[in-house]
Amino acid sequence: MDYVRKTVSGAELNNFINLPLSLRNRRVEIIVLPVETAMPEKQKGKVCRIGCYPNLPELPGSFFEPLPEEDLKAWGL
Repeated sequence: MDYVRKTVSGAELNNFINLPLSLRNRRVEIIVLPVETAMPEKQKGKVCRIGCYPNLPELPGSFFEPLPEEDLKAWGL
């Protein structure tokens, strides 16, 4: 895993984050670690309608048939 480790003055770091007063006049160590994979922002304003995804398999006709009794009982129905 890649990371960055650097020692800077607290006053310099305070330009980026609000440090407690006790750290502002001291040298502090910064360690930057990734916490998640960068993903592109979702496109705002675009809504996908049913059927907009290409190459999806078609649902078989049996998908719309009622569930068997044992499945209904397992779901408490």
